[in-house]
Amino acid sequence: MATQPLPQTYHPGIPLKREWGTALSALGRLLANGDDTAQVFRIMRALNGDVTQRNFRRLMATPDGGRMAYQRIELSQRLTDRAWIDSFAEGTVGAAYRHFLDSTGFSADGLVEVSKAEGAFQDGDVEHPYAWMGRRERDIHDLWHVLTGYQADEHLGEACLVAFSYAQTGGLGWAFIGAGAALKSIRVTGELAFVRAVREGYRNGKRAAWLHGEDYEALLAEPIDAARARLKIVEPVKYKLAQARLKAAGIQGI
Repeated sequence: MATQPLPQTYHPGIPLKREWGTALSALGRLLANGDDTAQVFRIMRALNGDVTQRNFRRLMATPDGGRMAYQRIELSQRLTDRAWIDSFAEGTVGAAYRHFLDSTGFSADGLVEVSKAEGAFQDGDVEHPYAWMGRRERDIHDLWHVLTGYQADEHLGEACLVAFSYAQTGGLGWAFIGAGAALKSIRVTGELAFVRAVREGYRNGKRAAWLHGEDYEALLAEPIDAARARLKIVEPVKYKLAQARLKAAGIQGI
């Protein structure tokens, strides 16, 4: 089925207006099929406004932000370099990411293709600092799964990382998805364990260091336990409890 054109023209220097109708429609599709990743990008584009611009300016205020923006490394290219990924020693963030790729079958270039197909980056690799920041935000999503311990191949893990991402970025689209998933979980499960896990994800995101400011090439070489401690990423206790309750109830998704 052909994708529907998005209502706003993309220009990285101009904050997008919020499109609630587009977001509601996309959320409905996403909640009907939690694996429909394309709807996430539609919601982000519809609701996040100037969040990428704001996060770029915050990045520039960090000690290494200017250097990273000047170098403009495309993380999607690095994360699809299998020889580079294979070079990381066991116990590092890079090794954990390698295991993530092998166990889920996901890939950085797969996320790139979905984002482009839905128009989130419809002009390709636009040479603009804000566009670069947007691509960076997209490309580190799976690394955040690895760092936080929220599984990417389950709806609960995605919902918790969505809440974590809202706390980290301030992007209203993340909050919209997390709230929608939490509300649906009450109807599906008849209890609040899923909701508590999502709420914990938000609190953990607020507590953690600002992950957008990290040099991810350097971070992947760090021992993962040391990286989590440095970044104040804590064990997701309520998430694991909700995981166990969903498994006991035989519920695989919401």
